[in-house]
Amino acid sequence: MSFNWQGVFPALTTKFTQDEVLDLSTFQHNLKAQLEAGVDGVIIGGSLGEASTLTNPEKEQLVKCAVEQLENKVPVVLNIAEGATKEAVRRAEEAVAWGASGLMVLPPMRYKADERETTEYFRAIAQATDLPIMIYNNPFDYKIEVTIGMFDELLQLSSVQAVKESTRDVSNVTRLRNHFGDRLKILCGVDTLAMEELLMGADGWVAGLVCAFPRETVAIYRLVKAGRLEEARRIYRWFLPLLELDLHPKLVQYIKLAEVHTGIGSEHVRLPRLPLVGEERSRVEKIITDGLAARPELPDYLSL
Repeated sequence: MSFNWQGVFPALTTKFTQDEVLDLSTFQHNLKAQLEAGVDGVIIGGSLGEASTLTNPEKEQLVKCAVEQLENKVPVVLNIAEGATKEAVRRAEEAVAWGASGLMVLPPMRYKADERETTEYFRAIAQATDLPIMIYNNPFDYKIEVTIGMFDELLQLSSVQAVKESTRDVSNVTRLRNHFGDRLKILCGVDTLAMEELLMGADGWVAGLVCAFPRETVAIYRLVKAGRLEEARRIYRWFLPLLELDLHPKLVQYIKLAEVHTGIGSEHVRLPRLPLVGEERSRVEKIITDGLAARPELPDYLSL
């Protein structure tokens, strides 16, 4: 499937049973809600998807399940987060066999590679596959920044097409657009900066709270792109306290709890993560329930 890196791409949570086994039934239920809300693709096995705890056979199950459920209506993107280049290349090759339509790729894990090492890592993956690639640029969490100079080299490879822009610097959207024009598609990777980056010309949004609130997320994106900014601002201002749940080390637990409250997920996580308890749980639950109590009525955004 060919596709453009445009629109809303949920970084899906991975659904587990209480015994930490993949819960494909709940995963499919959430996928159905995402598709009906109008998302433009889904991402499997990202940080929000607890990738570091997933086995390779589990990643295969999730990709194949999503491909079958979505029936080529939107692309399925596999996240690659490996420590060794050979393993990353192997994941890229396997992704094709599993039916994935694209890749999101993090820099090397567990080692702070320099610019040359990071570029060669990405190059090896890109040369191993024809699947379109989005580079995940998140120096805040992963301590490696993919600079404009590195993108200059990487964009010589036709499969490198997009960036998940998570530097938390809104001006970087303009910086990238000034330098690369439309050659590099830009997708905001920070929920609390999404509308700001879309207004500055970002092509899409790799979203987290979309896992619990898919319709509101897609509505904001489509309203912004249609120039209906006051309507988008109204929803975004309501959404912000919820979007801030994406900025915490426990974003997985926070967002999964939100999925429970909206009826499209469970809060089961895989150890060493633990479910929320005590004051922290009460505080997060209040943010969610307050948001639901004031949940805005949405315009007919799907017709835009």
